[in-house]
Amino acid sequence: MAFNVMDLLGAMMTSGTSSAGAGRASSAAGNLESALGGLGSLLGGGSASMSGGLQGLMGTLLGGGQSMINKAGQAVGGKDNLAAAGLGALIGALSGKSGSSSMGGIGGGLMGLLGMMAFKALTGSNNNTSQAQQEQIAQSIASRSEQQVASDAEVILTAMIDAAKADGQVDAEELGRITGKIKSAGIGQDGMNYLISKLQSPMETNKILAAVNGRPELAAQVYSASLMAIDVDTQAEKRYLAGLANAMGLSQSVVNNIEQIVGMQN
Repeated sequence: MAFNVMDLLGAMMTSGTSSAGAGRASSAAGNLESALGGLGSLLGGGSASMSGGLQGLMGTLLGGGQSMINKAGQAVGGKDNLAAAGLGALIGALSGKSGSSSMGGIGGGLMGLLGMMAFKALTGSNNNTSQAQQEQIAQSIASRSEQQVASDAEVILTAMIDAAKADGQVDAEELGRITGKIKSAGIGQDGMNYLISKLQSPMETNKILAAVNGRPELAAQVYSASLMAIDVDTQAEKRYLAGLANAMGLSQSVVNNIEQIVGMQN
């Protein structure tokens, strides 16, 4: 692949393909920060005292604890900037898997945020997961190699593009609008050619299903990213999402948890 998939994922997220996407990502980060007791407390303290559940996953993702937080803060000009950037950007900065550009950083942050969302959705109080199961899910998310994260990012990008096609074929006007915004984000010609090919190709549901088989944490990330890619304001989009969740084996409780995290349920 002659382009960085994290760069393209970040550009896709910021291109405005969905007017609701940024708001849902922001709601997810805010809800997860609340569950962690606030990002400010993490930036002022460390991860050594965290244990179990969502905080345990955060501690695993932070890796080096306070020293890593300090390094991430320095990279973006201070802890105040890091706090303003939000949880997804923090995880992307600390993961070492965020790409080489600002778009790559956003892509890496999105991957980190989606991982946290998947954990929260799969281990919600209505899912009856044991401590051992929670730890297994956390490790599945946090211990991925850089190559695996890139592969998962490509699956998630494919899912976002498929979601954009859920209410019918992408016409020339919509294609021009999407690619124009992606290009303005600094994506090169190789990345543009890949995106155009994907947008003009048939749905790749079977590819997505093969990738998530036996990996519920990736299935939850795919569903979460799909919600951020479209407004979900047509019956075709609603049917597509329901069918995708069912085909991936996500229970209704997990779907409800994800939709609550992104602010689609009150």
